[in-house]
Amino acid sequence: MSNFLEELKWRGLLHDLMPGTEDLLNHKKVTGYIGFDPTADSLHIGSLVPILILMHFQRAGHKPVALVGGATGMIGDPSGKSKERNLLDEATLNHNVAAIKQQLAQFIDFEAQDNPAVLVNNYDWFKDISLIDFVRNIGKHISVNYMMAKDSVKKRLNPAQDDSAGMSFTEFTYQLFQGYDFLHLYKEIDCQLQMGGSDQWGNMTTGTELIRRVEGGKAYALTVPLITKADGGKFGKTEQGNVWLSAKYTSPYKFYQFWINTSDEDAEKYIKIFTFLDRDTIEQLIAEHHEAPHYRVLQKKLAEEVTRMVHGAAALQNAIDASSILFGKTTAAALKSLDEQTFLDVFEGVPQGQIAKSQLDSEYDIATALVESGFLSSGNEARRALKENSISVNKEKVNAQKILTINDLIQDKYILLQRGKKKYFLLQVNNESKTGFIGMASM
Repeated sequence: MSNFLEELKWRGLLHDLMPGTEDLLNHKKVTGYIGFDPTADSLHIGSLVPILILMHFQRAGHKPVALVGGATGMIGDPSGKSKERNLLDEATLNHNVAAIKQQLAQFIDFEAQDNPAVLVNNYDWFKDISLIDFVRNIGKHISVNYMMAKDSVKKRLNPAQDDSAGMSFTEFTYQLFQGYDFLHLYKEIDCQLQMGGSDQWGNMTTGTELIRRVEGGKAYALTVPLITKADGGKFGKTEQGNVWLSAKYTSPYKFYQFWINTSDEDAEKYIKIFTFLDRDTIEQLIAEHHEAPHYRVLQKKLAEEVTRMVHGAAALQNAIDASSILFGKTTAAALKSLDEQTFLDVFEGVPQGQIAKSQLDSEYDIATALVESGFLSSGNEARRALKENSISVNKEKVNAQKILTINDLIQDKYILLQRGKKKYFLLQVNNESKTGFIGMASM
């Protein structure tokens, strides 16, 4: 067994563990689980940390279990929350659970010969338990005093906390439900370890206590730190919201850009946490970055490794190619090779105008297009810009003789106009007769 804990320590991924956990992990193959909350039909990059923990766990020779909380998702975990969140209906939860199961299969190996991963849904065992049975057989083992001593409960019941809305009985029972998950997995598949974020410590220890009182057994807990940003901002958040693992919500290009835009200080920390590069490679990259930080070698390597892991090699290359469009030389062919979403992401916020597609069937010269679309203000300005050789169509310089045709279309609906190096304008071609300036793009 390779040393799982040592790997977590040097990567900055170990926060706390119960006594005896290290001895357990170093002397036998252990079954350990992490729970995932199905509040959406995709995990976000905050979920990458527990996913990576399971991947390290499996690589070290242990047996990983990913639990999707189809039942506990109906209750809502109060840990780290100041207010009770809205509860999802059963149909939405079932959809989310199925999507997350599929997503997790990208990262952990369910076909491994010696230690295949296991995927479970706690709804499968909770659906047949009556309230009376749960209260009689489980609730009697954990006192209210014990449950109220947990930080996740005390913070919500503190009247001095202005944003606290108290805690419903529904949320109060959450730790008991999560504790039962651990008990069930301990009994059914000899799962002795629960792992998760540091905010889950109270729920985890309730599980170990329940196992001790019901089964007389010994179970363990291990937590990882909650990821933060050096500037105090919330990790995984942008102005547009969460950075998701699903390309449906965050395109591979935007995903790649998130990591590229990481600060120097955060990049040094994140490259250890979010990649599987070995220690020597990372130390070499950090040294190289310190010598020439303007080359951003850490950010580029971080973005490449994480984007490849989440979206695959082809999507990574597409993101790299797209990233070079604004800052390097490219061709019309390269622009046309981008899928529509990536193209729109690259030019997000660029002013737009529109022309009717029928105009491209006639002699539609570039000077007229520059003015009618609203890119330039007058015919004189257009002729002057063309004479200065500062106008490009789809990143290629043009002169006053340029006629726009359907062959210039990107994704059959866009033409990219440019004046100089940095002033872009997106011409949207539609089937109507409208022509003129739209405004800032909303993409």
